[in-house]
Amino acid sequence: MIEWLIGIFLTIGVIFNFLASIGILRFPDVYTRIHAATKCTTFGTIFIVLAAVTYAIYNYYWVQKNPAWITIGIHSALVVIFLVLTNPVGAHAIGRAARKSGIRPYGAVIDELEGRL
Repeated sequence: MIEWLIGIFLTIGVIFNFLASIGILRFPDVYTRIHAATKCTTFGTIFIVLAAVTYAIYNYYWVQKNPAWITIGIHSALVVIFLVLTNPVGAHAIGRAARKSGIRPYGAVIDELEGRL
């Protein structure tokens, strides 16, 4: 039962990371690519780490009582926390740098930021 749950978590994570890579290749400008890169990879990585935490808890409680499994679970959870905190900040910095560099959104009809650089 736990193996199926871990497999489902991994499948969801891999699908979202794959969709992010397709979005990076297919979207027309830097702003939409940032959206694909941050939203999908964050969600996909959360599920992959959730699978790792589930596996660590399973191994600690039902396979062997090695405290290293709890350490792995805690470190994996910290990865998610840092990812959720840093990914939006990095995306905002890239988008702001692209805007200040003069890169315009693809197909933008109205530019409300014109002259506010």
